[in-house]
Amino acid sequence: FIVENEEGKRIDRYLAEQMPDMSRSYIQKIIKDGLVTVSEKPVKANYRLVLGDRVEVCIPEAKEPDIEPENIPLDILYEDEDVIVVNKPKQMVVHPAPGHYSGTLVNALMYHCGNELSGINGTSRPGIVHRIDMDTTGSLIICKNDMAHQSLAVQLKEHSINRIYEAIVHGNIKEDSGTVNAPIGRHPTDRKKMSTHCKNGRDAVTHYKVLERFGDYTYIQCELETGRTHQIRVHMASIGHPLVGDEVYGPKKCPFKGLQGQTLHARTLGIIHPTTGKYLEVNAPLPEYFIELLDRLRNICR
Repeated sequence: FIVENEEGKRIDRYLAEQMPDMSRSYIQKIIKDGLVTVSEKPVKANYRLVLGDRVEVCIPEAKEPDIEPENIPLDILYEDEDVIVVNKPKQMVVHPAPGHYSGTLVNALMYHCGNELSGINGTSRPGIVHRIDMDTTGSLIICKNDMAHQSLAVQLKEHSINRIYEAIVHGNIKEDSGTVNAPIGRHPTDRKKMSTHCKNGRDAVTHYKVLERFGDYTYIQCELETGRTHQIRVHMASIGHPLVGDEVYGPKKCPFKGLQGQTLHARTLGIIHPTTGKYLEVNAPLPEYFIELLDRLRNICR
């Protein structure tokens, strides 16, 4: 039932506030489909709420879409019978999700590996044991069987996987190295963001080291002790040094034209191999856009 401070709101905006995990376009679709009623009558998206209105929403049962193999080139850094490590490019989503059911890394892996992917995470995430953001580049390991998946999952849980990233951040970091130890959880008001200012955040530790300074920018290396969503992006922003190009946690306007998303690269990935028991380390070369930006910054500082 609508209370006094909710009166006059548009129904679509009201539902967006009440159901933050659903997109505005999805809410407008279910309204259009007649699945939202006010006092038992369907309404339009621009309907304005009245005191005492009873709002009911019928969410249709989600259908798992068929994920198809796609012949998308992969930059393979290492491969054997148990695991495959790829160098993920920018703008590639790791696994299918609403709005991204094709063109993902999983679509490419299904074409390359056929049925040789672990099934622990279901049909939409075969082989996927960890993720990196769409605009983050670099090393990502995929498991070809359940044994390898279980081994890697344990290593992730124990924080024993060696994960080293490289990034360019705003500002001149004065100290040569440091550690950010701040729990990370869902942002209290913006459900699409993560934050260090939230209740029930999960432990998160990032160690950083300065590689090169460029006046208003710093080239750094980050070693993850934990692996929370957006961890490096959130942690560096929390100490006043957001990643260059990160419009979510940094300045809305990027100072470098043409840059797509944050300058973050998963350089090194080191694991204990699930079959041999030996340490395996793979390094992904810096992408061209990252090298070009470093060259540009070096020229500016000459």
